[in-house]
Amino acid sequence: MTTGEPERRRTDRSPWNWLLVVPIVLPLLTFLFNADEPRVMGFPLFYWLQLAFILVGVVCTTIVYRMSK
Repeated sequence: MTTGEPERRRTDRSPWNWLLVVPIVLPLLTFLFNADEPRVMGFPLFYWLQLAFILVGVVCTTIVYRMSK
């Protein structure tokens, strides 16, 4: 059955998708965490910054999902 309207194709070309590059590139910038100090609760910078990168990834993915619905 056709309704007379042309089919709308789904496109994934939202400009919001570029925000997904941030959590990919951010952990690759080694100069950000190439240090031992500061320590948070005894953990060196490297470990707690990796956890922060996970949060950045979750936030970016959530924003892209909500904005490109």
